[in-house]
Formats: sequence, structure tokens, C-alpha cells
Amino acid sequence: MLGIAKNANAQKKREDGEKPFWISFSDLMSALMVLFLISMTVALLAVTNEPDIAAKEETERSQAIKDFMAEIEHLLTAQEFTGVRVDGTTIDFGVRGTFENEGQNTLSPQQSQMLRSFTQKLLEKLRTTDAGKIWFKRAVVEGYASKTGTYLFNLNLSLERSQRVLCELLREPSSSYEQPFSAEDRKLIATKFFVGGASFNSLRSGGGAQSRRIEFKLEFRTRQEKLAEERTPATKLDDAELTNALNPKDKCPIFDRSMS
Repeated sequence: MLGIAKNANAQKKREDGEKPFWISFSDLMSALMVLFLISMTVALLAVTNEPDIAAKEETERSQAIKDFMAEIEHLLTAQEFTGVRVDGTTIDFGVRGTFENEGQNTLSPQQSQMLRSFTQKLLEKLRTTDAGKIWFKRAVVEGYASKTGTYLFNLNLSLERSQRVLCELLREPSSSYEQPFSAEDRKLIATKFFVGGASFNSLRSGGGAQSRRIEFKLEFRTRQEKLAEERTPATKLDDAELTNALNPKDKCPIFDRSMS
């Protein structure tokens, strides 16, 4: 009996040793199916979460811009900015930003002082708020004209009015009571403030005097633009070259029409 038991144990061990190590085909397919299901679950979660992330970021963008414009509106309650108002994302200077005479492309000392003071406060907000640091794209200094004269004449005139504002912002102070712009301010103006001219395409009902004006149109990046710029950053200007190009002593190259 003992011999038979030993022979049986020996035979069992031999059979166990001869069994193949590799898993069966059905087990392999089951494992692959589990991996496939896990991969699909992860992919579905990613696709499901993407709209939520996009919606959340869009909400944050809208709120940041809304808060930013509310802060600008609060700045305009100061007496020095009486008559200036916010319209959406546009700074409407009202009568403070109008040109008294037909063909005029110069600003009065009072207008220049007001624009310089406001722009310094605007730049500070652009540096210290989420809307400014993350979403701000550019500010278009838009010039307008009345319907007196031809379209092309007024197109050029409206551009000159816009350029005149930039000249005033980039020049050195003309008196001791004017606060100078810092070098960083000047760089921000040069790279983020753009010239625009609308000729007489946006007339106002109040007549020619109210149509002859300038406005600041603030533009903010969309979420898609932000993502695209993060993937492919724009080429930056050489800092030293930009500094050298911004000579505050440069004279404004626009011909003064009032002298003609």
C-alpha cells in the first residue's frame, strides 16, 4: 500500500511538472478585455470632463473681465475723469475726448493731461488683475471723424487723431506737475496699444463735434486664443531694441493741421 501511494504521488508530481506554464487563450482574451474596458473608461472620463473644464474657464474669464471693467468704472468716479464712462469694454471719453474743430488732429493740454492720468491708472490695473495678466489682448485707440469731407480724408484724419494720443502718452512730461510714465509703462503702451481709425463709420446723433472723438477699445483674448498662444508663444521683441526705440524726446511725426 505504501508503495502504491508513493507511486501515485510521484506520478502526480510528474503530471504537474508537465503542465504548460502559459495561460490559456481564453484567460489572455479576458485580460485584454479588462484592459480595453479600463482604457475606454479613462478616455470617456477625459472627454466628459473636458467640456466642464472649458465651461469653468470661460466662466472665470467672463467674471474676470466683468470685475476688471467694474474697477475701471470705479476709477472714473474721480472728479478728474468727469464725463468719461465705460460702455462694455470701451472707454468712452465723451466730450473730454472730442476735437473742437473740423480737421483738427491735436489735443488740448487738458485733454492730454486727462488721457495720461487715466492711462497710468489703466496700466496699473492691467498689471495687477487676472483680466489684465491673463486675458488682456490689446487696447485699440480708435479715432473717429465727422461726415464733413471725403471718406479717405476722414479715414486719414481719424488715424491721425489716434496716433496723436499715442504721441501724447509716449512723450516726456511737458511740465513738472505731470507724472512721467515708467520705462515699463512705455513698453506696455508700445506693444499693447494699437492705432485705429474709423473715418465717419460711427457717427453720433449729437452732431459733428461729438463724432470727432477718440475712444479706448479694450480687447481680451478668447480661451482658444489663450491656448493657442500657450502652445505657440509669440516672438518677443528684443528688450534693449525696444527701449532704444522709445525715446521720450522724439517729436510727434504727425503734421499739425491747425498750422496749415
